[in-house]
Parts: sequence; C-alpha cells; structure tokens
Amino acid sequence: MTLTDDYLRQLVAALWFVFCWLGYTRYAIWKGRDTPCLASVMALYREDWMRRMLQRDNRIADASVIGNLERNASFFASSTLIILAGIVTALGASDRAVSLLAELPFIEPVGRGMSELKLLLLAMVFVYAFFTFSWCMRQYNFAAVLLGSAPLLAERNVSDQERNIFAKRAAKLLSSAGNQFNLGLRAYYFGLAALSWFIHPWVFMVVTAGVVLVLYHREFHSRVLKVLTHTPAPIAAPSAQQEPREPDFH
Repeated sequence: MTLTDDYLRQLVAALWFVFCWLGYTRYAIWKGRDTPCLASVMALYREDWMRRMLQRDNRIADASVIGNLERNASFFASSTLIILAGIVTALGASDRAVSLLAELPFIEPVGRGMSELKLLLLAMVFVYAFFTFSWCMRQYNFAAVLLGSAPLLAERNVSDQERNIFAKRAAKLLSSAGNQFNLGLRAYYFGLAALSWFIHPWVFMVVTAGVVLVLYHREFHSRVLKVLTHTPAPIAAPSAQQEPREPDFH
C-alpha cells in the first residue's frame, strides 16, 4: 500500500468520525422535537419539579439536588483536565509513544506525524468536553441563584401567572445545563471511540458507528425512557364479594 493510500484511509476515517458526531448531534435535536426522548422527557420533569418547589417554603432538598448535579459536572471537568495532561505528555514524548505502540501486535504501525495527529484529535475532543462541563457547572450555579430568588409560598402579592413564568424559566435553565452535561458525556463516548484509531482506521470507523448506535438506543429506546414515560394503569379496588386472600410469605 502506498503512502498516499494510507493517508487517504486515515482522512476518510477522520471525516467519518466528525460526520457521525456532528450528524448524530443534529439528528438527536431534530428527532427530539416530536419524539419522546430522554432530553424532552426530563425537561418536563424539571418543569414539574420547579412548580412543586414553588409550593413549599423549605427548599433545602432542592438546593441539595442542584448542588449534587453541579458536583457531577465538576468531577468530569476535573477528570478531563487530567486526561488532557496525559495527552500533552504523550505529545511531548511522541517518539517513545510511537515505539511503544509499534510493539503491540494489534496496532497498525504508523509514523510519528500520524500518531501526533491522532493525539491532537483526542486533545480537541477532550478540550471540547472540558468547555461543555465547565459551562454546565456555571449554569447550575445560575440555577442555584435563581432558586434563591424564587417567590415564597407565603408571598400573596405574587400571582399564579408570575409563578408559572418563574417555574418555566428555571426549568429551561436546568434543562440547558443538563443538555450541556449530555454533550460533555457524548464527547467522552466519541473520545473513547477515537482511541480505536490507533488500532486501525477501519476499526475506528466501526467503533464510531457503534457509539452512534449506543447513543441512539439510550436516548430514544432505552428501558429508562420507558420507565419515565410509563403511566401505570389504575388498580381496581377489590370487590366486596371477593374473599380476602391469605398473604403468601413463601
């Protein structure tokens, strides 16, 4: 295989990676507008949460939930910095990294320049992840401030319409933060797929397509989504003529 053919394979694999990532992101937004998905269903739950929050004066639990969500984003942001530090270290010692990879039996041998390009792609993926997680953290901080400014239940001068507008505004802010967290996690998924590029470009393309399938299934057809959208049928009251059954403890 000529050098030109090898670079062409690598280019096709990289373009396929970008196409799958950006294409699925746009597709998920488009399909989620008229199809139940985790993002749309959770947006409804967040609005319901904010409405119920306005019906109670003790909001310690609500602040605790927002704090936990913010800490989750903070954990991933910190982890992303550690990953980036490792990638930068590998770039600084690319000669040794190439020699170590060449010793592995299942790794396709490539030159130093191509290995550095692959590491740069990984770095860009996790730089994007860091920015999304850090922006998610800030939005949860904004939501905490918004929670502190929520009208109290005893404030009679606040109309129901104003409370409804506040609940929708707070829910949209929380949903925006949740969407940023989802984008950051998606970057991690595709970042793991990018590791397979060191094995072979065709393996890279297959793993990238597999990541898209996993994301699609979890977002639109997962068991969690079915649980969130399931409406249990009302349980019929026992008939007066029906004899009570003995409890079975076996």
